[in-house]
Formats: sequence, structure tokens, C-alpha cells
Amino acid sequence: LAVVAALLCAADARAQQVVSPVQTLTAAQVVEARRPKPFERYSASAQRMRDSVVTLAKAQVGKRYRLGGTTPEKGFDCSGLVRYLMAALNVELPRTAAQQSQRGRAVAADTAQLRPGDLLAFGSKKRPSHIGIYVGNGRYIHASSVAGRVIESPVQSAPARKVK
Repeated sequence: LAVVAALLCAADARAQQVVSPVQTLTAAQVVEARRPKPFERYSASAQRMRDSVVTLAKAQVGKRYRLGGTTPEKGFDCSGLVRYLMAALNVELPRTAAQQSQRGRAVAADTAQLRPGDLLAFGSKKRPSHIGIYVGNGRYIHASSVAGRVIESPVQSAPARKVK
């Protein structure tokens, strides 16, 4: 579009230029197309934040599991891991998986709709008992009591009954 815009700006501003066999743009339309979208800056910022939380989550893989744990040095439980990751980005979350799952809005458990950085809660709708961070490609990172460490797992395989 930038090349097309440059070509059109070089032409007479009042003339129309054929860009493709299907689309004709005026110089005013090209100028409008070159303007940043109103929320483009915020959207890019949100994407960088999602990328950062995924990067931070991946850096915790292998850290030990500890019930009530909230630090990489002492270990994490699932909600402690999520809270730690989000706090690193200045996003404050409550302590438990059930409380954390109440934040934001619910989305379908369809990996086509999930975006990296989304929180995934497991358990009953009334009482979520496990939480993790979606990292893309149908996978999420979570602190597993069964594995005894922070791991990456497929979303489709629900946590074991013993996972806290």
C-alpha cells in the first residue's frame, strides 16, 4: 500500500488512479489509508504485552511445583505462576485460580479463538481449580502438581484429577 500511496501522491491529487482491475482509489482515499488507525498503537501495545507474557511463561518451564508457591526461587502453584507472570507486566490479579478466572471475559474453549497470553481456567464453572497461560498452537503453560514442575501441555488434554 505504501508504494501505491507514493505513486498516487505523485499523480494529480484530483485524478483517480487505477490500482488494480477491481479497485480505484482517489488521492484523498490514499491519504486516509496512510493515516494510522485510531487504536492501532494500542493494539500493537497489547500484542507486545501478550508476547511478553508468553516469553516470561516459557522462561518458567521446568521450575518446581510448590503448593502456595509464588516465586521461581521457591516454586509455583498454578495461580501463583499466573499471578507472578502478570505482575511482571504490572497487571494485578487475585491469588487463587477461582478468583483469577473471574477476571476478563469468558471465551469459547476453541483454540482457533484463543490468543497467546489468554488465561485458561479448568474445573467446574462454579469452582475453577486450575489455571494456566495459553501460548499458541493449542498449548498452554501451567504449574502441574502431578509433574512437580511448570510444564507446557496441549489444551485438549485436561489436567489430571490430582492437579491442584
